[in-house]
Amino acid sequence: MLTLDHSHVRVLAPIAELHYFDQQHTVLQHDMTALSAWNAIMQQPQPFLNLAFKIRDTVSSLFGVKRIGGFSGRAAQSVQVGDHLDFFLVEYVDDTCLVLTERDRHLDVMTCISVQGRTLTVTSSVCVHNWFGRAYMVPVGIAHRWIVRGMFKRLSRHG
Repeated sequence: MLTLDHSHVRVLAPIAELHYFDQQHTVLQHDMTALSAWNAIMQQPQPFLNLAFKIRDTVSSLFGVKRIGGFSGRAAQSVQVGDHLDFFLVEYVDDTCLVLTERDRHLDVMTCISVQGRTLTVTSSVCVHNWFGRAYMVPVGIAHRWIVRGMFKRLSRHG
């Protein structure tokens, strides 16, 4: 895990070595910690995500990849390193940064939720390990950007 210069953002590897990198920002309506921002974003998962995760689990399991199930919408009052938020493992947490990972034989995914002042940043970095990981990231890489944008819109509507 690396920290990007002059920020709280963590990534899996130097950006030039990543197979996928996406970083999006939004302005929060009020001060939040990284965990409270995650809870607010995830309190009502986007409806189509449940279907997308079912399809993902069905197809991926045919290639020996573990099922992840998707997002529950359950809020966590506190977390520490080693805890899970749905299928993600918490690898780092403080008030300004929450680092979540999912590591499998086809790829490693890191999502970093960081807050600096009232700016919320969601950074996703991925390293793939095989052909299945590369194929998997084609649709996921496209959809991911839209999913995060949708989460930000829902966050701005619900405070």
